Amino acid sequence: MLIIPAALRKRFGLREGSLVIAEEHEDGVLIRTAIELYTPELKAEFLLSNAVDSEDYAKLLEQVQTMGLDPRSIPHYIAKD
Repeated sequence: MLIIPAALRKRFGLREGSLVIAEEHEDGVLIRTAIELYTPELKAEFLLSNAVDSEDYAKLLEQVQTMGLDPRSIPHYIAKD
């Protein structure tokens, strides 16, 4: 779990489920918002490939569909429970 202070969440428009990018940095870990960096298809691929279990995967399938995408058209890895 990652906890981001409320002031930073407001400043950068983050809410639960927001996509971020974590990168190695010389001073530690750099966390950046990912909203404008990826196409909807790449966001969907990231979401679906990172499901932690079948219940999470089912929720993410719905989320991808609400993005206007067909999950079957998104190449992704499905983790086994």
